[in-house]
Amino acid sequence: MKELKGICTALCTPFTEDGEKVDEIALRNHIDSMLEAGIHIILVCGGTGEFAYLRPEERKRIAEIASKHINGRAGFMVQTSAINTADAIEYSQHAEGVGADCLLILPPYFEGPDNDGVYYHFEKISESIKISIMVYNIPEHSGIDVTPNFLKRLMEIDNVQYIKDSTGDIIRIQELLATGAKVFNGGDPIAFFSLLAGCPGCVWGAPNAMPKESVDLYSFVASGKLGEARDLWKRMFPANQFFWTHVYNASVKAATNLSGRKVGPCRKPVQPLTDSEMSELREVLKHLGI
Repeated sequence: MKELKGICTALCTPFTEDGEKVDEIALRNHIDSMLEAGIHIILVCGGTGEFAYLRPEERKRIAEIASKHINGRAGFMVQTSAINTADAIEYSQHAEGVGADCLLILPPYFEGPDNDGVYYHFEKISESIKISIMVYNIPEHSGIDVTPNFLKRLMEIDNVQYIKDSTGDIIRIQELLATGAKVFNGGDPIAFFSLLAGCPGCVWGAPNAMPKESVDLYSFVASGKLGEARDLWKRMFPANQFFWTHVYNASVKAATNLSGRKVGPCRKPVQPLTDSEMSELREVLKHLGI
């Protein structure tokens, strides 16, 4: 299995201006922008990719386009979550078939099962594929919290190799790292501190708008240039805090569009930022020269 580390962009899904169709040209262009900046891993159909708003055939099409366009130039992940196990297996097998290196998978959400059911879900998916799985912990949305003790149990499953933790809690990150797991941070405001704590990388929406800065942050920490990393993070933090405290996908897409990378609007019913929110976003992006 391919070892994953570094900055993973949870890629925005570009839509046409009415939000009704995936803009395939913009998708390829946006992938190029990430690759040119040196992004290590690209994730499609994640939360920032608005997977909950994508039709099943769109999810598969996006994975196919991304895999062909990336063509081995970066690590490639697909988020293959579904409420029922059979659908998750179908998405996962498709992603493996088009060349994914790893799958990002949520516990079943919305009146989901107990931990035994979650274990069953991951076990059956693992039995159906041969690539690695990254457990996606975002209890605010899934309703299931993958605690350090539960993670230890899930790691008994052969292909469960990683966890993305999006609690935004640096204490939790350290507790998960203490299990020996490969923990990718998904909480925007603690990205710098999670790398310092020992995370091998971040799966993150912000690099859509600031890919080079995100890669530089990782490189500075990895090479021990902590002063440079701290100074860069001071410029990155205001935007990351904005994303975390506003409607996330609308904020990341607005920032990405402002950075010159066309990704269009969010799919309805998600609304665009208000005029006052856009003014605030422009102010925090000035720290990054956007």
